[in-house]
Amino acid sequence: MSSFLGVPVDAAYHLVSGLTGLLTPVLGGLAAVAAIVAVTMAVRLLLMPLSLRALRGQAVQARLAPQLVALRQRYAKQPERLQREVSALYKREGTSVFAGFAPLLLQWPFLSVMYLLFRSPTVGGTANTLLTRDLFGVPLGAHWLSGVGPVSAQGAVFLGLFALLAGLCWLSARLSQRMTAAAAGARPAPAGAGSPGLLLRALPYLTVVIAAFAPLAAGIYLLTSLAWTLAERMLWRTRLDRSQHRPRPPRPEVPSGAAQRTQSAPGAAGPRR
Repeated sequence: MSSFLGVPVDAAYHLVSGLTGLLTPVLGGLAAVAAIVAVTMAVRLLLMPLSLRALRGQAVQARLAPQLVALRQRYAKQPERLQREVSALYKREGTSVFAGFAPLLLQWPFLSVMYLLFRSPTVGGTANTLLTRDLFGVPLGAHWLSGVGPVSAQGAVFLGLFALLAGLCWLSARLSQRMTAAAAGARPAPAGAGSPGLLLRALPYLTVVIAAFAPLAAGIYLLTSLAWTLAERMLWRTRLDRSQHRPRPPRPEVPSGAAQRTQSAPGAAGPRR
C-alpha cells in the first residue's frame, strides 16, 4: 500500500474500529457492519450539499434538453460555434454538463479506502482486526467467488446483498426517469417506446458488478450509499412536487360596480376632441 493511501486507510481503520468497539456491547457480531453503515452515512451527509447541487443540475439539464437539440441542429456544421453556444447556455443557467457527476467522483476515494481497509492484513504496522469480523458467518474481507464458492451459505449472503443492490438500482433508475420527465415537462416514456439503448438501461446496475468483485464490507458500503442516494432523490422529488403544486396567491378582485364606474368615468374612453 502506498503512503498516499496509507494515511486515509489508517484513519478509517481507527474510526471503524473505535465505532465497532463502542457498538459491540449492544450489537454483538453486527457491530462492525453497523460501524461501516454509520461511517458511510457520515460521508454521504458531508457530501449532501454537492448531491443536492447535482440534482439541481440534472433538473436544469433536463429542462434545457429541447434547447440543446435545437442548437445542435442549427450549428451542426459549425462545431466551434456550437460549443460556444452550449457553454453560454449552461453559463446562463448556472450549471454545467458535469454537474451530476461530482458526488459520484468524490465517493470513489472513500470506496477505494473501504476496499483497501478490508483487503489489507496489516494497517499501520499492526494486524487488521477488522478482518476477523463477519456478517452471518461471512468474513467482511471475503469476496463472492473466494472461499467455498458462490453456491454456499457464504454465496447466499452475497446473493442477498446483490438482490438488495439490484432492487435499489431499479428504484433509483425509475425515480430518475420520472424526475427527468417532470423537469422536462413531459410524461415518462412507456417501456419499449423511445426507451434508451441496452447499455444505458444496464448502466445503473454497474454497482452490482462492482460489488461482485469487492469485499463484503465494500458491498455494504455500496448498499448504504445507494440507499442514501435514493432517499435524497425522493426528498428532492417531494420538494419539486410541492413547489410545482404550491397555490399562487389570488389576485385582488375588483368589485363590479367599481369596475363599471372606472369604465364610465370621464376620460376613461380617451381624450375628448
